[in-house]
Amino acid sequence: MAAKRAGTGMRKFGHGLGLIGVSVVAGVVAAGIALPAVAAAGLGAQSAADDFQSLPDDFKTPALSQASTILDAQGGTIATVYDRDRTVVPGDQISPLVKTALVDIEDNRYYEHGAIDLKGVLRAVDKNASSGTTAQGASTLTQQYVKNVFVDEAGDDPVKVQEAQRQTVGRKIQELKYAIKVEETLSKDQILTNYLNITFFGEKAYGIEAASRRYFGVHAKDLTLPQAAMLAGLVQSPSGYDPAVKPAAAKDRRDTVLRKMAEYGHITKEQAEQAIATPLGLNIQAPQQGCILAKQGEGFFCDYVRKVVLTDPAFGKSAAERLALWKRGGLQIHTTLDPKAQAALNDSVTSHVNAGDKAATAMSIVQPGTGRILAMGQSRPYGVEDKPDQTQINYNVPKAMGGGLGFPTGSTFKPIVAAAALESGLSPSQSYTTDYSIPWPAMKDCSGGKFPSAGQVHNDSPTLTGQFDMKSAMAQSVNTYFAKLEADTGLCGVAQMTNKLGITEQAGGEKLQVVPSMTLGSNDLTPLAMAGVYAAFAAHGTYCTPTAIGSVTGPDGKQLAVPQANCSAVMSANTADTVTAMLKGVVEDGTGKAAGLTGRDSAGKTGTTNGSLQVWFVGYTPEMAGATVVSDTDNPKSLDGQRIGGKTVGQAFGGTLAGPIWRDAMDGALNGTPAGTFTSVPLP
Repeated sequence: MAAKRAGTGMRKFGHGLGLIGVSVVAGVVAAGIALPAVAAAGLGAQSAADDFQSLPDDFKTPALSQASTILDAQGGTIATVYDRDRTVVPGDQISPLVKTALVDIEDNRYYEHGAIDLKGVLRAVDKNASSGTTAQGASTLTQQYVKNVFVDEAGDDPVKVQEAQRQTVGRKIQELKYAIKVEETLSKDQILTNYLNITFFGEKAYGIEAASRRYFGVHAKDLTLPQAAMLAGLVQSPSGYDPAVKPAAAKDRRDTVLRKMAEYGHITKEQAEQAIATPLGLNIQAPQQGCILAKQGEGFFCDYVRKVVLTDPAFGKSAAERLALWKRGGLQIHTTLDPKAQAALNDSVTSHVNAGDKAATAMSIVQPGTGRILAMGQSRPYGVEDKPDQTQINYNVPKAMGGGLGFPTGSTFKPIVAAAALESGLSPSQSYTTDYSIPWPAMKDCSGGKFPSAGQVHNDSPTLTGQFDMKSAMAQSVNTYFAKLEADTGLCGVAQMTNKLGITEQAGGEKLQVVPSMTLGSNDLTPLAMAGVYAAFAAHGTYCTPTAIGSVTGPDGKQLAVPQANCSAVMSANTADTVTAMLKGVVEDGTGKAAGLTGRDSAGKTGTTNGSLQVWFVGYTPEMAGATVVSDTDNPKSLDGQRIGGKTVGQAFGGTLAGPIWRDAMDGALNGTPAGTFTSVPLP
């Protein structure tokens, strides 16, 4: 049905236009196509020809904006994202029917002429002159393609789009000059393919592949004759012939295309009549794009990936370069997200805390030794802010990456102090005799600023008194012990260890507060940051920056540079393994017993902030490190007495509220994974 066009005689004339017919053709354009009254305005053939010759001959086929796909570590689709819904396809993936239909309705002599159709120009001049209007144009498909390039490059700027669409002598001459260049460098078939990939078909669909999917739910290569004719008819006026809004107009236009195809002998009259007798047969597919459509609570991770592309210098030196990359699209973004771990995490956070609860929980899981983010989610679904129980604030990450202001970490910070102490030469046997409440020891920060002994630090229970070594103090989370340990280690040493573990500022972007209360977790941090810290303990002292992206393939199939984890040893293996041995005791006999895993080594630390405003559990196995926080997110109030997950919380503790969330998520994430073991370190 779709016959291939032949003939190149007129095309040779078009290619020679710049040599033999510039003044004549430009004058015809000026006099008859753009403005019938142009002569009265004093714009003659010579000025048009001068404009033609002065235009730069540097037209380049643009890289088209198209959809990008964000994939999990197993290759499953998390989301399709785009600035414009377009999937560029090669010519052999486009039905010949739609190519033929487009040529027949828009430029039936396309394969017989070059950049300009002189017969069409003269015909239009004659008709427009007799009518005194611009009732008929003479733009070839190649000229239309050039115009579409200008419109596409204008983006979403209405002023630039209007300028690109202006029907002026200058614009027509520019289109003609560049159309000649296009015809010199591309074959007719390639121009036609480019045209079909760039054109807007209405309903937010750019290019023939997106249009085929939008209106009929099929690929461009599988279009039937009636479908192909309808889409070819749309290019003249996507809104005027929008089949979703104006089906009668769309059918009339489709039928006109079919009659033209029969008139030019590319289908039979019977085929045209049969197709005309069919309804439009629409199967409208709503645009499926954006992180909001991600499943298994992956929307927050999806949005985090977007933020990484827009902010990390690996994707461009400037913000403008990175934004251009994202908008241009065509990327295959292979992320680190493990679908099994994500499903387990999502099941746990949503089963323990309801979306409508005042409190919310958030959790991140990181792979020790690589920094790969395996899972990320929270109990409140990803969605628009004006819907109850939804949010686009990712409680797992800092404000600059789409998150909030973070949360005080409570006693989950104490292992950092222990690591700094061990690195300074103190022994895990270091013991202090302490009371329930003591004055804060005097300390100095890294600049020599003094913190005199003032105020009181106390334990969570009056029974926590007497002599403690590092292991027992960690297991029972003795605040007064760690205040003394911090003082003997040196506040600056604790701050330096914190920095080595990737924490250089608070979640809201504020400067890290290097103060005595650091040991009690007074800085506002995120689950992702804390998961990264504990992953370093699991990896024998190697800290890796948490990373979300494994690889990115561009629209040309080439690999792009991606952010690196930059793994490095930040403490000795013995220090890390000693901390692990102490944290293993926390889940075996200490405050984190309710979070312990069955049948595999695990270690972790509980955290409860002042007034029970937040509770934490951060822990790890040899294979995974995870951090969980529960907090009232809007105007934090005590979790004590709140209804959380359908149950009333008596007194909130990290071990009993956050711990089970961590345990269930890790159990599911590690299901089927052989259990590793920690390095054994004898403790006093």
